[in-house]
Amino acid sequence: MSRYYSGPPSDHFDGERFFGPQRSGGKGLGPLLKWQLGSKRAKWPRWIDNASQPPPPERLEGNGIQLTMIGHVSVLIQTAGVNILTDPVWSDRASPFQVAGPKRVRAPGITLDALPPIDLILVSHNHYDHLDTTTLDWLVRRFDPEIVTPLGNGTIIRQATPNARIVEIDWDDTTAHGPLTIEAEPVNHWSARWSTDRNEALWAGMTIHAPARRIFFNGDSGYAGGWWVDRLMQKHGTIDVSLCPIGAYEPRWFMKDAHMDPDEAVEVYKTMNGPMTLGFHWGVFQLTDEPINEPKERLMAALAREGIDPARFRTLEPGESWTLPDVALNL
Repeated sequence: MSRYYSGPPSDHFDGERFFGPQRSGGKGLGPLLKWQLGSKRAKWPRWIDNASQPPPPERLEGNGIQLTMIGHVSVLIQTAGVNILTDPVWSDRASPFQVAGPKRVRAPGITLDALPPIDLILVSHNHYDHLDTTTLDWLVRRFDPEIVTPLGNGTIIRQATPNARIVEIDWDDTTAHGPLTIEAEPVNHWSARWSTDRNEALWAGMTIHAPARRIFFNGDSGYAGGWWVDRLMQKHGTIDVSLCPIGAYEPRWFMKDAHMDPDEAVEVYKTMNGPMTLGFHWGVFQLTDEPINEPKERLMAALAREGIDPARFRTLEPGESWTLPDVALNL
């Protein structure tokens, strides 16, 4: 029985654990040890100072969209007068222990104290580089935002933040927040906080239905033949803005089911018919073997090879903002 969720079996929940069509539930201890013992991990810098960036506005009204990079997968999305944070992580380590585990090499692009009022938080799944209970507790105490997350993750969040306002949704479920509707989407991933709770909570991408716009936030996913993006496009037809992971992919034999590489991210972009896309999930925590800047460099090479305008698929430095003009969106 899942320690996080109690509900009837479904086509992706067997009564104890969640699963996807590919049944890719993460690698076991044997493959993990094989990777760790034989790893040829690139050396990352110990620390990189961020360049100074202008602060985001207090709010952005109307149909405009502004994305401000915090770092890793944490992004401030501003649209329709609503301020949204995705997978907010301000802790020094993406780990259950702040004395060990992947340590950030860049500070968050905005300090917690400098954030504008936060109305809504999207938490895609429970891995430590996405669900940071220390950060969530601070944000709840400061702003009292609504937190939208897939099934089971609310239990984890409430253990650290009992007063949090949490909405848990299943794949294809929706929930309204002011002028926005949030919809959970299947992606190819898995979940775990410990070695014994694998897939006991659900993972998801999320579509933000804003007035006249759709924004897709993909916290983590392997490409897996693109089944999930095909399904997404069959359902929605158009995505205007995409937040897409491009890093933490080496070695491929171990990571391919869980994390896309830059070439696969470009395939996702093409299947989505070229939305304005932010590539993230790189350059902050060394989770895997590739060099720190390789995801960005490989992305630029893939875009050039495919003849894609790099102004439509960008990466941002921590603290950097991208204001999306209406003319650039898929209207």
